[in-house]
Amino acid sequence: IVRGGADILQLRAKNETDEEILRIAPAIRDVATAAGVPLIINDRPRIAGQLDAAGVHVGQDDMGIADARKLLLKKGYVGKSTHSAAQIEAALVEKPDYIAVGPVFATPTKPDTPPVGLDLVRYAAQMVTVPFFCIGGIKLENVDEVLTAGAKRIVVVSGILLAKDPEDYTKKLKVKLRKS
Repeated sequence: IVRGGADILQLRAKNETDEEILRIAPAIRDVATAAGVPLIINDRPRIAGQLDAAGVHVGQDDMGIADARKLLLKKGYVGKSTHSAAQIEAALVEKPDYIAVGPVFATPTKPDTPPVGLDLVRYAAQMVTVPFFCIGGIKLENVDEVLTAGAKRIVVVSGILLAKDPEDYTKKLKVKLRKS
């Protein structure tokens, strides 16, 4: 994924214990750091600080941005997930470094969260003043729709992880992003 040109990696291990994340994350961090790619840890700011990760990402049901910054124990990125215009507006009041908008399409990584569709991407493109990433069900087959709706940054999980050649898949996504 890093050789393919990923700009950021996020370790999202929702069902793992803190101990398991602390066991596997250093190897991921080291690969990312060697490539100059920031590593973001999902949901666990204290662990992100321990690992000297670039930052932490929190969801709607997690803590607020200010609390995440305190627990991060160092300067780093703090991002927040959003699933509606109201959540976007509330998140912006918290002053995150970035937000995630989605899931744009149905995705196995968030099976209980209904897709928000491209209208929310259009809304974010017009209203959001911090960097935003579109997430959820984005793949090579539909990324052009997301980019046309106004996205400049995307998150791809299952498309890359299920690809026969994750490096090549990532490269193809990067080409599409550069063209937009």
